[in-house]
Amino acid sequence: MDLTDKQTAELWGEDGPYSEARFIIEHRILDDSVSRIFLRVEVNVNPFTYKIIKKHRKEFINDEMVQKLLDNSKYLGFKDGYLAIPFEGKFLTDDDREVVEEARKILKETKRAVIRMHEYVMKIIDKPAFTIKIR
Repeated sequence: MDLTDKQTAELWGEDGPYSEARFIIEHRILDDSVSRIFLRVEVNVNPFTYKIIKKHRKEFINDEMVQKLLDNSKYLGFKDGYLAIPFEGKFLTDDDREVVEEARKILKETKRAVIRMHEYVMKIIDKPAFTIKIR
């Protein structure tokens, strides 16, 4: 597939699709102390990938995470692409390991889903796939 200059720019990467996933620890400070701590997993998917995957959504009909990302994304403009927040949880104490583990699990699933989306896009635009290891 030959891409236009606009489509190439929408990939964000120089040689292929680029997206970002984050694990955020948000401290809410009220007056002179931390009142609450939230854990959040966010992902920004580049516009080209999002559009292609949405157009070919049926190819991912059994991929729960990809469907969730498509259904719950908000377009923030060219620079930030499509933002989805697949996890948000309140972190109650330093010993609240369950919330941390759940956030890490969702982050890992999110990264894998984005990689599957990128692989699909690379196949369509005829770019070779790279071997990517997820920690």
